Amino acid sequence: MVSMGTTYRRYTNLAAAIHMLRSNEITLLTPEKWDDGNDRHFMQVYQDNLKLKTLLAVCLAADSDTYGHWRVFSPNVDGVCIVLQKDLLLKAFRDVLGIRHQKVEYLEIARLKNPPKTMSLPFLKRYPYKPEGEYRVIYESKTEEVKAKSFALPAGCIKDVILSPWMPEPLVNSVIDTLRSIEGCAGLSMYQSTLIKNRRWTEYADSAIT
Repeated sequence: MVSMGTTYRRYTNLAAAIHMLRSNEITLLTPEKWDDGNDRHFMQVYQDNLKLKTLLAVCLAADSDTYGHWRVFSPNVDGVCIVLQKDLLLKAFRDVLGIRHQKVEYLEIARLKNPPKTMSLPFLKRYPYKPEGEYRVIYESKTEEVKAKSFALPAGCIKDVILSPWMPEPLVNSVIDTLRSIEGCAGLSMYQSTLIKNRRWTEYADSAIT
């Protein structure tokens, strides 16, 4: 199942964004250190049931940008959101043995009836996480044992690089200049999120009629 939008967003930090831009790759990592213990458990049961030596994942946002995305996934001043062209990104995973990807389904505990199918476990989360609108890519192997795996991104896959709304304003231009100095990144759209300070929104308040 593929989402209806044209982009996915990868919320991360500046160090990971630099690696992504320099390597022009997207990296799937082990879920062992994920914050959500429920999510880790579902992934572990999936790995155990299928007797996998490796299970890796990358989590993307398929729905609209929200305050919650930044606060949960990129909460610090070095937060970065990489906007990826959906069709080109999925092309990077096409015909790759061991890759599965789809939008996450969010279930209410009160409505749980039949036991889940093992194959659905990596793509199930509790209903309170629904605002994430997550699209998940996993890599699995019964023979290969690795903690990370990277995949080359097709040309033009990276659409925008958005810096944290909490990054101090004096740092923004220097960070953008540094990122644009990376080979192949000079022409990329880069800017700071205006989520918590938007000129058009504040001007709307200023225009209030008494």
